[in-house]
Amino acid sequence: MIITVASGKGGTGKTTVSVNLAHMLGSKVQLLDCDVEEPNAHLFLQSEPKEQTVVTIPVPQINEGLCECCGECAKFCEYHAIVSFGTTPLIFPEMCHGCGGCSIVCPKKAIGEIDKRIGTVETSEVENILLVQGRLDIGMAMAPPLIRAVKNRLQQGLPAILDAPPGTSCPVIATLQDTDFAILVTEPTPFGLNDLKLAVAMMQEIDIPFGVVVNRFGVGDNRVHEFCKEQQIPVLLEIPDDRRIAEAYSRGELIVDALPEYRELFQGLIEKTMHQFNTQTA
Repeated sequence: MIITVASGKGGTGKTTVSVNLAHMLGSKVQLLDCDVEEPNAHLFLQSEPKEQTVVTIPVPQINEGLCECCGECAKFCEYHAIVSFGTTPLIFPEMCHGCGGCSIVCPKKAIGEIDKRIGTVETSEVENILLVQGRLDIGMAMAPPLIRAVKNRLQQGLPAILDAPPGTSCPVIATLQDTDFAILVTEPTPFGLNDLKLAVAMMQEIDIPFGVVVNRFGVGDNRVHEFCKEQQIPVLLEIPDDRRIAEAYSRGELIVDALPEYRELFQGLIEKTMHQFNTQTA
C-alpha cells in the first residue's frame, strides 16, 4: 500500500506525520521524501545518505547545420522552452520538461538531446525505515522529473509513505500518481481551511481516497471540522497544540519517542487509514 501525506500549504506538519507514521508501522517500510526542494525527513531519523545518484533530464540541442528555422519545434513546445522567430531556435533549458517531442516533430532531424543535471536521489536506512529522498539542485525549476526518479526506487511488496511537497501544483500531482490513499494535513485556522479546500478539490479531481489530520488541535476555531463534516471527509487524527511537541520537533526528535503517550494516537491513525482505504475502495 502506498500512502501519500500532503497538504494545501507548507508548515502544517506533513513531515511530522510522515516520519512518526513510518516509525509506528514497526515493520519494514519505505519513506520517500518527495519534497525535493526542501527535504527534511532525514533530520528526524538522524540518517546519513549511504548512496547518492545523480538525476538528469534530456534537453534539446540544435544542429545549426541541419536546422531550416521552420519553427515547428517552437509550435510544439507547450512550455515555451524553445522559441523561434524565423532564425535558429533559442532554447531555455530551465523550462524544458524533457519530453523529447521537439526532436520528433523536427522535419530535418536537427534536434538532438544532451543530459542536464537537475538533482540527486539519496538513500539511507534507519531501523525499520528505508529512506529515499530527492534533492533538487539550486536554481533548478523542474521538480516533477526528480520526484519521479525518487518514486522509481519504490520496492514492490513493501508499504510506502510519501511525504509530498506543499500545495496543489505539478510536484504534488507527480507525487500522488499511483497512490492508494492520501492523508491531508491541515490546521484549524482560516488559512488552514482555505488551503484544505484547495487540496480537497484536487483530491476529488484525481479521484484518490483520502482523509484529514488536524494538527495543532485546540487553536483557531472549528470551521475545519465543520467543513469535513459537511463534505463527509473523515478526520483520522487530531494532534493537540502541545508545546512539548514543538520542543521535540526543534530537537529533531520523533513525537512518539519523545512523548510516548502519543504513540496510541499514531497507532490509531494507522488503523483508521486502513479502515478508510478499505471502506472508500470497496
